[in-house]
Amino acid sequence: MKKVATHFSRLAGHTKTILTGGSAQQYGALCFRKTPDSTVEVLLITTRDTGRWTIPKGWPIKGLAPHEVAEREAWEEAGVKGRVKKRVFGHFVYIKALDDGRKIPAFVEVHLLYARSSKKRFPECKERKLTWLRPADAAALVNEPELQGLFRRMETRAASGQPPKKNYWDD
Repeated sequence: MKKVATHFSRLAGHTKTILTGGSAQQYGALCFRKTPDSTVEVLLITTRDTGRWTIPKGWPIKGLAPHEVAEREAWEEAGVKGRVKKRVFGHFVYIKALDDGRKIPAFVEVHLLYARSSKKRFPECKERKLTWLRPADAAALVNEPELQGLFRRMETRAASGQPPKKNYWDD
């Protein structure tokens, strides 16, 4: 039987890198919307290199707060405009392949973004695919356990009718 490496066992190989400050910080947007029948959907985009499903995310930008970076990445990578929460919704970790071939752990701080509109033309429209799905369906398509957990949290809130703080679902 072939042993499959789990997400955490892949991270374990990077323990020294993490402990010596060799990891990366990124900021991401968990974009969501409500359909006319009040179903909550979340956005997934493909990565440019591997084509795996993820959320819009990117590196810190001098002069921008983390939630503002998440908002900018949602536009650049997915064409989504909306209102982003300053408060962190959660975190996830993935292995980032750098241009020089190195692989390092990237810690992503995730902010909710209520999508008010989306455009077909945006800076990276020719480099990515995107899809809107129920959170449970999105969780099944991503590899990172913590990101799956964030989608499941969205699904639970939507199913129970429990809005995030400040009635975010009902904007």
